[in-house]
Amino acid sequence: MFETTLLANKRILVTGGGSGLGASMSRRFAELGAELVLCGRRLELLEQTAAQSRTDFGGKVSVAPCDIRDAAAVETMMETIWRNGPLDVLVNNAAATFIAQSEHLSARAADAILAPTLHGTMYCTLEAGRRWIAGHHKGVVLSILSTSTITGRAFTVPSAMAKSGLLAMTKSLAVEWGPKGIRTVAIAPGPFPTTGATGQLRPEGRDSGPAAQNPLGRVGEHSELANLASFLISDQAGYINGEMVVQDGGAHLRASGAEDLLQWSDAQWAAQRAARTKN
Repeated sequence: MFETTLLANKRILVTGGGSGLGASMSRRFAELGAELVLCGRRLELLEQTAAQSRTDFGGKVSVAPCDIRDAAAVETMMETIWRNGPLDVLVNNAAATFIAQSEHLSARAADAILAPTLHGTMYCTLEAGRRWIAGHHKGVVLSILSTSTITGRAFTVPSAMAKSGLLAMTKSLAVEWGPKGIRTVAIAPGPFPTTGATGQLRPEGRDSGPAAQNPLGRVGEHSELANLASFLISDQAGYINGEMVVQDGGAHLRASGAEDLLQWSDAQWAAQRAARTKN
């Protein structure tokens, strides 16, 4: 789809880059010539993903174990990364979510979602941005959001709040940082099944699945999202700033994605809470 040098000479940090959509995007970036830094909490997983990328595509792939919920840890990570030269792109992919009846959410449960999804992403963005500005270096921030920013979404309220806040960040920084050569863009994916998210959002007992409700009759392929992300962070998208691109097959035009949960019984919700607590 693209020239193999589309992302050559780009140094890219991907949060949550060890698995799921983060790993899929990272692999595509490497294939297109980028130098990668993969961030996450699980060092072993990061190293496995990095090693596989080096084997498949060559190039330079390093890892940066970091809990982005910790602002000081994020600052230290960025200082370490910058010792080898500035980043060109930050991909905010790390996030957390699960389904729950909002009236049963504890403060701790809500914070478990807000801390990485909203606060951690903001910490990473500000740390990268201040270094770009101080060094007069152009940069791109790509944040992976959600169509809940458009529709709202019952039973994942903290996630919808966090993603909506990040959309506001994307639009606001586009104006504030655009004159400094920094673009901020976002993608709102629909259903792109991953082991982690699917287990949290589509437990046993939900309906037949998102493909049945999608106007295109299918879920997304990881390669489709990775290609869109590659374009948005490339110089070819240099005039796109402050925008969120929806990539969901038109699903948000039909429903928010939570309507089936309105029919769940108290017993189903109790079982879901027990399973989450156990895990």
